[in-house]
Amino acid sequence: MKIGIIGYGKMGRLIEIRALERGHTITGVVEPYGEEGKTSLGSAMYKTLPELPDPDVAIEFTRPDRAVPNILNLADRGIPGVIGTTGWYDRLDEVKRAVEKAGSSLLWASNFSLGVHLFYRLAAIAAKLFDPFPEYDVGGWESHHNKKADSPSGTAKILVDRVLAEMTRKEKPVWETLDRPLGPEELHYPSLRIGSVPGVHALLFDSPADSVEIRHTARNREGLVSGALSGAEWLLRCSGGVPGKARQGIFTIDDVLG
Repeated sequence: MKIGIIGYGKMGRLIEIRALERGHTITGVVEPYGEEGKTSLGSAMYKTLPELPDPDVAIEFTRPDRAVPNILNLADRGIPGVIGTTGWYDRLDEVKRAVEKAGSSLLWASNFSLGVHLFYRLAAIAAKLFDPFPEYDVGGWESHHNKKADSPSGTAKILVDRVLAEMTRKEKPVWETLDRPLGPEELHYPSLRIGSVPGVHALLFDSPADSVEIRHTARNREGLVSGALSGAEWLLRCSGGVPGKARQGIFTIDDVLG
């Protein structure tokens, strides 16, 4: 599989390493703030996405302000895209229309970690179990490294959405710092940005008698890289009996796991 890498931060560098280890080739790396030439592993470096020679699939981990232009460029060129950047979902409908109009492929996720998606399911089950017991309040928190561009994280938003979908007592999230008492219908889920933390998401059910907590802690970025590469491989796996033909449409990591 020929892969184009868009964004050459910590994620992009690790994707390059693991993709080559899995036997794939890199058609090029796009990083506007990098130097043109080659990476230390020999991949060609480009300043802009239009310069990137057509790959079978592109994997994108950049910034929220760059993600949508990158996705639209990929769609125009008919290049399947695996998008790991978060913080752009207010434009998801626009992106879906562009990808569908182009007849291209898009796989997006707030988090490509298998563990995170199992955590989502555990959280939803726990929320449903605790909902009938009003003595248990529910809330949580998330933390990431201090270079993360968005807050709250996309993972936190999906986690809270899934919890709220299972609870009748809670109706809306509160993300910001509070200078007032929390309303009984509100779920507080603040964010912390510090150091080099890859990512921690916690959900708590607390009563006067005891407290129950479930938590996902990322030790490193390996789970995200593995999920993104597996998603790219799934996107290009045989579709409709045609070897090498990419699946067309809009997909999430749930489709891959299914």
